[in-house]
Amino acid sequence: MSTEPRILAGRYRVDEVIGQGGMAKVHRGYDLTLGREVAIKILDPDLARDTTFRTRFRLEAQAASRMSHPSIVRVFDAGDPAAGASASTSGAGDEPYIVMELVHGTLLKDIIAEGPVPVDDALRYTDGILEALDYSHRAGVVHRDIKPGNVMITEKGAVKVMDFGIARAVSDSSSTVAETTQIIGTAAYFSPEQAKGESVDARTDLYSTGVVLYELLTGRTPFRGDSPVAVAYQHVSETPVPPTEVEEQLPRSLDAIVLRALAKDPYQRFPDAASFRSALTGATAGHAPSRKQIGALTSELYGPNPRHAQETARSLRQLSTDTTMTRTQSGPPVAWIWAGVALLAVLLVSVLFWVVTIAMRPPDTPTTSITVPNLVDMTESAAKEELEDLGLAVDLRDEASADFAEDHVIRSTPGTGAKVSKGESVIVYVSTGANTVSVPVLEGLSQDAATKAIEDARLKLGTVRQENDPDAAAGTVLEASEDAETEVAPGTVVNLVVANGRVTVRNMDGWALDAATEELENLGLTATPVELGACTEGQVPNAVISMSVAPGEVKIRSAVELRYCVAG
Repeated sequence: MSTEPRILAGRYRVDEVIGQGGMAKVHRGYDLTLGREVAIKILDPDLARDTTFRTRFRLEAQAASRMSHPSIVRVFDAGDPAAGASASTSGAGDEPYIVMELVHGTLLKDIIAEGPVPVDDALRYTDGILEALDYSHRAGVVHRDIKPGNVMITEKGAVKVMDFGIARAVSDSSSTVAETTQIIGTAAYFSPEQAKGESVDARTDLYSTGVVLYELLTGRTPFRGDSPVAVAYQHVSETPVPPTEVEEQLPRSLDAIVLRALAKDPYQRFPDAASFRSALTGATAGHAPSRKQIGALTSELYGPNPRHAQETARSLRQLSTDTTMTRTQSGPPVAWIWAGVALLAVLLVSVLFWVVTIAMRPPDTPTTSITVPNLVDMTESAAKEELEDLGLAVDLRDEASADFAEDHVIRSTPGTGAKVSKGESVIVYVSTGANTVSVPVLEGLSQDAATKAIEDARLKLGTVRQENDPDAAAGTVLEASEDAETEVAPGTVVNLVVANGRVTVRNMDGWALDAATEELENLGLTATPVELGACTEGQVPNAVISMSVAPGEVKIRSAVELRYCVAG
């Protein structure tokens, strides 16, 4: 039984499911207003019953919608049909939703599953992820769930990072691994601070990106276990094996990069995504570190090997209980005692000097940070006035936009909620309105010529409907859904009506010859009377007995024989 398609907000048609996760289902959709395909993520009904989660879902979706970057899946719109009502009173079909860009490509996890990824491709994919994170971190958004399942590689090889904001909402509502089953499936990409339930920041995303890079290079994650909890424990306490010990043909220069990204202490990782990208670029062109240097780096980032520490302690205990060794000195030498006294004196003088210096230092002038306000959709003058009142400089820049009215703010850099110093400049992007293009003349063109004209005008060809027309050759455009020379937005869908080169002929058996001839001529056909001789019993003189074509569609300008008899 066919059902009517679901329409969200009177604008978005919900089609078939194209993806499913622990929180939501992703449907293919269609924006009826702008005439474009979209992806629509609808929250799971069980989660939608939680009012707190609905609120966080909506707020995070709004934050993600303000990010516009080639490496980030664009969020066009979001909505909560049950906004203002309690979760308990909301019914089926009232789940919050997010409307996103529909990306055609392959998930990175599927690419990894197919086999080893070449080093150049692994570095290019990682660089694309870091490029997206660099932008989102500067906008004040931490992803918190970087993994191959959230990265799409388009048909042209571009990297698209997905699920900004949604992962943030889930992690905010669950502080530890033990408290939630919604994100347990991604424990392989947890940072140590996530596994311990501590607060996280941008360096958490860099750790997860390091795990993804490790998996791209070696075909496996750095930590594996029988359960997600066991994997999370390894993230906190175990030292990862350098990638070159798993795949010996890898460039050794990548070991230091990966180990730095996987440091347990966030302060020992790369400070930001840009530094991570620079390190990758430099490593591919630099000299490979030695195994001794890698060992030193491992010890610095993860501490001494616990097994070695146990062996050292065991050796010391054996030496202390060994009675076979002869003691050659009754006590420490006198020089050691004086050296210790001198060291204590130096330490006391240093502490005294430090205390005096601190006491004489002038008090530091407290620096105050300013929070960038939400300027989106404000007028240019209002946004400028608000920033200047806060003591910030304003850098106005024009940008075309079909989503914001002319003279209204599209976004700012740094974004809403970012902390800046007094006097710092804030870039404000102001809409100049939507770009428009002129619809070309399409009537009378062939279908191929009309299609090329539509593409050249940066428009999109929609449906093509065939129609009978006695005066137009097959494939000739009879009508277009948009009038010629009108101004429309780029990407507007134009539907065409095209002649099929045929006309419909009715059954004219029994018609008078003159009437049948006139009917055919009105259809642009040629009537050819054919006399069959004298009429037999029951036949009417000068009436059509049969036609050379069957009733129905025939090619235009065809010749049709009208067979008739005459009086005997």
